[in-house]
Amino acid sequence: MGSDLSLPPVPGRDVIQPPRDGGLFSIRHGGAGRRTRMVCGFLGCSSAEGNPVISSLPPMLNLRLEQGGASEWIRSTFQYAAQEVSSSRPGAETVLAKVSELLFVETVRRYAEALPEGQTGWFSGLREPHVARALALMHSDITRRWTVDDLGRETGLSRSALAERFVRLIGAPPMHYLASWRMQVAAQSLRNTSMSLAQVAKAVGYDTEASFSRAFKKAFGVAPATWRRSTS
Repeated sequence: MGSDLSLPPVPGRDVIQPPRDGGLFSIRHGGAGRRTRMVCGFLGCSSAEGNPVISSLPPMLNLRLEQGGASEWIRSTFQYAAQEVSSSRPGAETVLAKVSELLFVETVRRYAEALPEGQTGWFSGLREPHVARALALMHSDITRRWTVDDLGRETGLSRSALAERFVRLIGAPPMHYLASWRMQVAAQSLRNTSMSLAQVAKAVGYDTEASFSRAFKKAFGVAPATWRRSTS
């Protein structure tokens, strides 16, 4: 961060001051201009690899706040979050987690709405009504034995037309996407719950533990039991 690209960079360790009495880290630098306040934070997830939302985002998202309109609530939400960071009030951690999620959703939503025509990817698929409907159907009922014919009937397109649009925008055929999403949900269940392999298999649409294990190993390179032990 800087006010002028021609200025020499300064190592962070030279300007970041450790907290006093368990407070927040602070940055002391410059002094010739107006005081600037920066509030830093992060959102984390257990696994971003293969997640269709995270993998479709650019390395950086810039949320611009113009004057007026919907930007006012975003600006006030950031100010509220900054106050919560420094207040150490009971429940501040929970409040900040929810506020961070809200701001992330709004940022992603604005990014998707600003995509140019002709752009491909998961977010572009959400803007195409038939592909968006197919995605919603698969996500809402992951255990159903979907076929492209089923999805075509539900979305009002022929099998071939839906498949063409899905591949063009999402980058994979509908059934490949569904299989990948099932594995993402299965991995989350293996990591975060005590469900047995058979229960996880049933929860993501597989009739037998053996068929689920084969699909999981194909996706992750190891059997689900081995993967669970390595991530616990």
